[in-house]
Order: sequence, then structure tokens, then C-alpha cells
Amino acid sequence: MKKIILVGIIWFLSLVGNGFSQDVTNRQILEKLNSMDVRIARLEEGQKSFQKQIDGLREEMRTGQQSLQGQINGLQNMIMGVLAGIFALISFVLWDRRTALAPAVKKVEALEKREESLERVLKEFAMKEPRLTEAR
Repeated sequence: MKKIILVGIIWFLSLVGNGFSQDVTNRQILEKLNSMDVRIARLEEGQKSFQKQIDGLREEMRTGQQSLQGQINGLQNMIMGVLAGIFALISFVLWDRRTALAPAVKKVEALEKREESLERVLKEFAMKEPRLTEAR
């Protein structure tokens, strides 16, 4: 349908361009139509080639997006791994401090008990011995 309309327009323009001269023969019109058919065929081939290129670019974009998404997922996994390692290290440090301080805390508590018992004994002894009370 488009070809018929295009041919009609071209035929009309050729008549107008020639001033509706009677010199235009059927053979000349057919030659012009044939040359137009060749041009139209070339345009259609060019459009098909262009469409293939566009389809190729779309496919490349699709694979590029998939590749990018894979890289993002890998990066997220690495970040999660690093964060898990950091939390594990902090937990270990806190546990180690508590474990390392536990013997020192026990020793201090034992020394405080011993000091309290010595103080109590000295106070009792000071009540019996007046010289010790004066030494205070």
C-alpha cells in the first residue's frame, strides 16, 4: 500500500516537474519506478540491519545489567563477611577481657577479705592491749 502511494506521489511529482509534458513515455516512467523500487529495497535492508544492531545493543545491555547485578551481589557478600568478622573479633575481645580479669578480681576479693579479717583481729586485740590502741 505504501509503495503504491509512494509511486503515485513520485509519478505526480515527475509530471509536475516536467510541466505535464507529453514527452514522458511509459518506458521512462517504468525506469523511474524501477529505480525507486531499488531504493526502497535498499532502505528496507538498511532498516533491517539497523534493527539487528539495536537488538544486539539491547542484548548487550541486558547481559551487562546481569553482570553488574552479579558484581553487586558479590560485593554485598564481601561486606557481610567483613562485618561478621568484625563482630566476631569484638565478641572475642570482650570475652577475653572478662576471662583475663576474672583471676585478678578473685585475687582482689580474697585480699579484701583478708584485710577485713586482719582489721577485725587487730581491733579485738587493741581492746585487750592498751599500747596498740595508743599506736593508732
